[in-house]
Amino acid sequence: MPQLRTAPTAAKVRWNGEVISIQPRIRLTRSFDERSHSYLGYALRLRGTVGGEAREFSLGVGPGAQVKHAFRVGDRVSGEAVAVADARLEPVEFYKASALALGERAAAPASRGPPWRGPTLPLETYRSRGHRRLDPRTYEAKCRSCHWGCRMPVEIILDKWKPEIKQYRFETFCYGPKSCPDYRAGATRKVPGRRGMTWEEEDWVDQEATAHRDPDD
Repeated sequence: MPQLRTAPTAAKVRWNGEVISIQPRIRLTRSFDERSHSYLGYALRLRGTVGGEAREFSLGVGPGAQVKHAFRVGDRVSGEAVAVADARLEPVEFYKASALALGERAAAPASRGPPWRGPTLPLETYRSRGHRRLDPRTYEAKCRSCHWGCRMPVEIILDKWKPEIKQYRFETFCYGPKSCPDYRAGATRKVPGRRGMTWEEEDWVDQEATAHRDPDD
């Protein structure tokens, strides 16, 4: 009788370090003028050691793990994780974190900003606030450590009749106050579609998504 073959298990690596930012871990799916979000958890950026190499690295944790441990900027943490299976679908390098341990708790960070580095916010807060597009250069220069910033992997379905045909990219967004002095929208986003068509996501989309918020909210 032939033996059943099982897929190889991804190798776990040990990691430890200081948390230097926590942002929402959200995936965006686009289909021409339609979009939807998958709320995966949180993206932690750390400065420390992963797999025996000293460097900065990013780690994805689920919402349950974040609720349990309440990680915050400045904490010293450690654990195990695996490299992401498809880097096009994740904003982090490692995920499936396990054996999580808090080594040293940092003092509660001040929420004054920008950039804001206050207590981690529930994913529902991000869902209810809505986002605006954020210039990627502004994100890299000023928003990587802000809990209102988000770098999303984007899966683009080019033809809804052939959903297996896709493109991938990353986009950056801001969930923060509309009055933030560091905010820059950047160029409008263009979404490819079937037969060479393109849809442009103009300013009114962001205005509509955040119309329920006051400028300082």
